[in-house]
Amino acid sequence: MPEHNLTYKSAGVDVEAGDDASRRAANLARTTYRPEITELGGIAFFDGRFQKYKEPLLLGGSDGVGTKLKIAFEMGIHDTVGIDLVAMSVNDVARRGGEPLVFLPYFATSQLDPDVAEQVAAGVAEGCRQANCSIIGGETAELPNFYQPGEYDLAGAAFGVVEKSRVITGEAIQAGDVILGLASSGMHSNGFSLARKVLQAEYTLQQYVPQLGATLGKVLLTPTRIYVKSILAALEAGANLHGLAHITGGGFRKLEKIVPGHLQAEIDFSTWPRPALFSLIQETGQVEETEMRGAFNLGIGFAAVVPASEAEAVTRVFETAGETVFKIGSVQARLN
Repeated sequence: MPEHNLTYKSAGVDVEAGDDASRRAANLARTTYRPEITELGGIAFFDGRFQKYKEPLLLGGSDGVGTKLKIAFEMGIHDTVGIDLVAMSVNDVARRGGEPLVFLPYFATSQLDPDVAEQVAAGVAEGCRQANCSIIGGETAELPNFYQPGEYDLAGAAFGVVEKSRVITGEAIQAGDVILGLASSGMHSNGFSLARKVLQAEYTLQQYVPQLGATLGKVLLTPTRIYVKSILAALEAGANLHGLAHITGGGFRKLEKIVPGHLQAEIDFSTWPRPALFSLIQETGQVEETEMRGAFNLGIGFAAVVPASEAEAVTRVFETAGETVFKIGSVQARLN
């Protein structure tokens, strides 16, 4: 016999908990509002007149955090992965020369815990403040029995604007250009499936690892660096950026993809210090160097291709903006 007097809550959806989580997230979202944001009836709107742009083009990027979330679940630390979520999308907007304006996060779990959801939302808000973009919407979803207990998924989308004349596609890249690498903060949000398989076979996340100077879990959860303000500062300073690459999934193949087909990027992997985490992964798992270069950022989270004559000046601009910069290679004519 079917049960009688069923409720949404008995089916696994706690509407009151959802309302609580949404209220908390909305309060955090307000800490990200740019001057262009207006609230009407409790809904945030962005003033789309783009007054400082002559020919504004809209662009966007969407992404998730991937299996790095597994580390957050096991560590019980939820206030950093929201930064990762924002970073993965806004950095993609910036690589086209765009200014991220708004962000929309999506949080889904089987049983909503408002405290955990708030911690995640706090990270999202922090990421948006770092990128100077505003949270103007989003979704918190409770999907009974869809995820493992205590787990959730994150996704998000950033939308921004770029001046038509300043769109960066990589088509301007020429032979002789210099490749500048901006240091990463760690693994960022890519390569975790391989890293977890290698490292968690030998270490626990709570284990202090001398090579890292911290517990494994803490190092793995280091948030993705957000490069937006530095890229925009370089553009405002008049830097001639021929191409930009966000070094994410696929590692340094991301850089190769922006270089025109008749050219090739030549990277000297000895030109920057490789963070200890990557050496630990390679040594523990006996991972081939080619595999490392195709899976991880190896300490370079973003790359800028610039004319050789301007490399020093652009380096100074990036350094003034707070980046650690390395000259990691050059662009040459393709021989085959």
